[in-house]
Amino acid sequence: MLDVPGTSEDLGTAPAPIIPEPVFGAADRTRGLVVGLLLTLVAAATRLWNLSHPTDQGTPVFDEKHYVPQAWQILSGANWIEDNPAYGLVVHPPVAKWLLAAGEWMFGYGPVGWRIMPAIAGIAIVVMVYRVVRRLTRSTLIGAIAGVFAICDSVLFVQSRMGMLDILQTVFIVAAFTALIADRDQVRARIDKVYREGRIHDSVYGPRYGFRWYRFTAGIMLGLTCGTKWSGIYYVIAFGVLAVALDVATRKAYHVRRPWRGTLVRDVLPAGMSLAVLPVLIYLACFIPWFNSETSVYRYEVGNAIGTGGPFSWVPGAWRSLWYYESGILEFHAGLTNAAGNHHPWESKPWTWPMSLRPMLYAIDNGPDHCGAGECVRAQMLIGSPALWWPAVPMLLWALWRLVTRRDWAHGTVLVGYLAGILPWFTSIDRQMYFFYATALAPFLVMGLALCCGDLLRSAAARVRPRHAPDGPATVRTERRTLAILVVSVYIALVIANFVWLWPILTASPISPEQWHNQIWLPSWG
Repeated sequence: MLDVPGTSEDLGTAPAPIIPEPVFGAADRTRGLVVGLLLTLVAAATRLWNLSHPTDQGTPVFDEKHYVPQAWQILSGANWIEDNPAYGLVVHPPVAKWLLAAGEWMFGYGPVGWRIMPAIAGIAIVVMVYRVVRRLTRSTLIGAIAGVFAICDSVLFVQSRMGMLDILQTVFIVAAFTALIADRDQVRARIDKVYREGRIHDSVYGPRYGFRWYRFTAGIMLGLTCGTKWSGIYYVIAFGVLAVALDVATRKAYHVRRPWRGTLVRDVLPAGMSLAVLPVLIYLACFIPWFNSETSVYRYEVGNAIGTGGPFSWVPGAWRSLWYYESGILEFHAGLTNAAGNHHPWESKPWTWPMSLRPMLYAIDNGPDHCGAGECVRAQMLIGSPALWWPAVPMLLWALWRLVTRRDWAHGTVLVGYLAGILPWFTSIDRQMYFFYATALAPFLVMGLALCCGDLLRSAAARVRPRHAPDGPATVRTERRTLAILVVSVYIALVIANFVWLWPILTASPISPEQWHNQIWLPSWG
């Protein structure tokens, strides 16, 4: 810890207040780069391997059947927007479908074409999870553990190999979170400099930080999140609150006289512009091709489905048509309820998601193959690895405990990200829901588990003084440290082994009916 510049105990002044250590990220940059590169290569190998499998006789499987042809129509229609309502389910904004269309432009209308961008997103998520946990913990080792967990998480793995929207939304969510954590470090470096120069009390509100590019980047990512699916609004709210909380904590940590008012005066308005206004602008910008097209879906509804008069007749017809389009999307989602008769055999509710109690079957096919004399089963399931997903509730409770008792900001930020992805769904329990909605939980789950591993390693490495010599030198309990390393190592090995075990039903590899039966651990999995 550092003293305030200019203070001196010899002059009888009070001890300097304690401020955080001037550490803003892990120091071992070269090793961090090498580890990151290795994790990237492994993530790419797993995500890109046999990417063209499975298919439904060469056609998309499960919900790929909705978004893949929409993306192709966006590409082939030359307007970069859906303009054929006959495809149906034109109920999501266009950003993720643009990305799918970009993959189809590069590799054609085939499995690799419609899955390459999700695969790239899956690789990027692994890299960002590693980088952000490394920054949260100032440890390349803990970051690497998080990266391994992200590689082996079966939800991230399967979704990275499907032409669907959820993994593309998740990559924007993780990018926004990563930018916010980087912004925290950048701001702390700036206020630390002010503190060391003795200017921290020039204003009771603390210093101004200048333009915050990382937070601006987070706003763009949140806008793209909403431009992929409307559920991105939950992260706009959660990350906005998180950003303000981090700003207050920063001003408190450096003993600004009025940290709350300083945050209100200095930070809230810029944060609102970056994290609330900017996402709205980005979302609206996503519909520029819709405005420019003469044939986009619901483009000219004024005079058809919408009357030309009324109290809003002064609003331009294009904007009224867009409102009609958006309200139709809301009406569609609001009608997807069990009470309205909408049921699906693989439906699940949010209380089953943390432990993956009700996964989803994406594809299944039985037939002759190289499985001996009997027939083979080729099934692809979206299922949470038990080694990672079953400890979810204890991880959340530990994170909450650390936040409340130790004010552990790392656990707190991850907890916010996880809860933003699950709590809003409890407000509409009657709605039809599926486990793939939990895709956005997976990065924060593996981050939280990696932080728990880090807590265990750090507690075992803490120096203690023997009871019989409380004034003697502090030492590390070797046996305790060895046990902690052993426990963490065994857990990492268990995560990897679980991923390898599930591999056949994550990739639709041919297995015998007996092997298929052995993969189904719980009755709710079948």
